[in-house]
Amino acid sequence: MTASERSSGHVVLNRRYWDEQRAAWHGPLARDQWSATDVSWGLWNTPEAQLNLIPDDVAGMDAVELGCGTAYVCARLARVGARPVGVDISREQLATAYSMQQEFGIAFPLLLADAERLPLRESSFDLAISEFGASLWCDPYRWIPEAARVLRPGGLLVFVRRSPLYALCTPSGGPAGTTLLRAQFGMRERGEGSGVEFALPHGEMLRLLRSCGFTVEDLIEIQAPEPPHRDYSDVPAAWAQRWPSEEIWKARLPPHRDIHPHH
Repeated sequence: MTASERSSGHVVLNRRYWDEQRAAWHGPLARDQWSATDVSWGLWNTPEAQLNLIPDDVAGMDAVELGCGTAYVCARLARVGARPVGVDISREQLATAYSMQQEFGIAFPLLLADAERLPLRESSFDLAISEFGASLWCDPYRWIPEAARVLRPGGLLVFVRRSPLYALCTPSGGPAGTTLLRAQFGMRERGEGSGVEFALPHGEMLRLLRSCGFTVEDLIEIQAPEPPHRDYSDVPAAWAQRWPSEEIWKARLPPHRDIHPHH
């Protein structure tokens, strides 16, 4: 099977999975995320004030959210003066995003597209961001070069994903445990429910980002708070207080780009 065929397979599975998840995300959950006034990130609601994922000078920036789902991250960016575009493969998730736009009176473009093959012009954005969107459900060897392509020189890439340690310690269906269940070498994708998630070890991710022209500014491994606000079926808070279940990468392109990133 070719890389293209593998890519098509996981894209089809993940589109179907997220179309089917609309009932779970439509209504109260999406509304809660859109209406939140205190910005936080990830499973453990880590405060923006602690992470500083949104640049201080974001007002006026062109931003793209890769795998936007219900597009609440776009809404956050729009509220602070950015010009966001939301991209997602799920028509049903974008329908929920559109309904939230109507309810909250915040308008920005929503694009039905695959983050691995963006129908966007080169060097169009100052910020690319993904919170468990493309960062988890897309092949990093495809979506990260695409992010580099559509970012302007000096552009910032920010993404939240599951940690490699979580992927190593979690059986299908969870929960995360204290035993290594799969090999780190060769780790790239894993089936999760009806979809396909991607995970790269840190060294491989670092080399991939560098090959696309990025300089890594930060890698933040998230610890669950104590006391936690909740448990999850796939990652108990007690586990995530000892080991990182999620992490955040910040990477930037150089201010002047002489060559295109590798594809």
